[in-house]
Amino acid sequence: MGAMEGKRVLVTGASSGIGLAATLEFARMGAEVVMHVRDEQRGQAARELIARETGSERTGLLRADFSDLCEVRAAAERFTRLYDRLDVLVANAGAIYPQRQLTIQGNEITFQVNHLSHFLLSTLLEPLLRASAPSRVVTLSSDAHWAAWRGVRLDDPTYEHGWSPFGAYANAKLANIMFCYEHARRFHGTGVTSTVMHPGLIDSGFGAAGYGVFGSLMHRFSPLVASTPEVGADTLVWLASSHEVEGATGRYFYRRRPRRSSPPSHDLEAQRALWALSAELTDSAR
Repeated sequence: MGAMEGKRVLVTGASSGIGLAATLEFARMGAEVVMHVRDEQRGQAARELIARETGSERTGLLRADFSDLCEVRAAAERFTRLYDRLDVLVANAGAIYPQRQLTIQGNEITFQVNHLSHFLLSTLLEPLLRASAPSRVVTLSSDAHWAAWRGVRLDDPTYEHGWSPFGAYANAKLANIMFCYEHARRFHGTGVTSTVMHPGLIDSGFGAAGYGVFGSLMHRFSPLVASTPEVGADTLVWLASSHEVEGATGRYFYRRRPRRSSPPSHDLEAQRALWALSAELTDSAR
């Protein structure tokens, strides 16, 4: 208790699941937590739950729909107006969709919500992260990324060919890991660290219905083998707060231990190309 006293944490997707479980733990540890939410009403309900469970009133709300990068940019600008430091950015928000969609910016929606939105947010908050160093960026990915065995879709970012719910999700989760590795290199020596983690199979209703074979398997087996959001959030909170991983950067974790990610995730040229593509795809969100 008190391990995060005086720290400010921004958690994306904080109103439910792993994001809410992590936010509760950060509040118990004494941190000031800013909760990114998509729905203001659900966010306020989560905020009240945190106050009841922890006694902490040091929570704020930051609303943005990650399917619109203009909203992400506006949220980052609001954050920098309201707050003078950021000790930890937790990139947790994510989604899987039953049908292929393009966002208002013309991006495949799974790729944008899971990857591009966090890329843009971290880029815009970079000055605060640097000024607050030592600071940390912790990204939630998944072992689902192994299914993207051909590598991230650099030549087909809108997934025009061969789209499936799980395929698009695996592609985005691979992008999360590659972002972490490239981010760690670019921020080397600044005091800003970047780690990424796999939470395990979590029984939170995520992708449980209307998602083809993936949804059917989730619906059938999650209650039998899945862990709770609190278990999924444990490594995330540890990476954000523990002295054991102070200075650790550019690594993938599961259950508080380093884990090997897929061979395509370690392609340095592809990491740089993904960074350049992400910068290009998010630049128009003004």
